[in-house]
Amino acid sequence: MAENIEEKIKTYRTAPFDARFPNTNQTRNCFQNYLDFHRCNKALSARDQDTTPCEWYQRVYNSLCPMSWVSKWDEQIETGSFPGKV
Repeated sequence: MAENIEEKIKTYRTAPFDARFPNTNQTRNCFQNYLDFHRCNKALSARDQDTTPCEWYQRVYNSLCPMSWVSKWDEQIETGSFPGKV
């Protein structure tokens, strides 16, 4: 399974269709993938496991989210004022 994930990450071009977000507006998709990335990193790091599968979420949110949003969210996480539950 790890090879399959690594292969998908290598051939990644843009965010695939996600049935949870069928509409044109992809704001929620962007935010959810940002949260999923940080949750994945936190969960796998706590178990001392490889966090490579989390890179998928990072690539998706990087292709969907404006970089100004991402930098703002990163700053909020550092200061402890991020509105999402990570």
